[in-house]
Amino acid sequence: MGRGGGISLVGIIYLLIGVVVASFRGYLVEWNIVGNLIEGILAILVWPVILLGVDLHQLIA
Repeated sequence: MGRGGGISLVGIIYLLIGVVVASFRGYLVEWNIVGNLIEGILAILVWPVILLGVDLHQLIA
C-alpha cells in the first residue's frame, strides 16, 4: 500500500503544540502587519527553540 501525501498525526500534534506555545508567548497578536504574520508562523514552526529561550521578537525586529 502506498502512503498518502497528507500530514501525519505527529505533524498535526506538532503544529497544535506550536500554536499553543506561540499564543502563550505573545506571537499570535496583530496579524494585520506582515512582520507579525511572519513572526507568528515562524513561532509555530520553531516552537522548541522558543521553549529554549530564543526571543523571535528581537531576532526579527
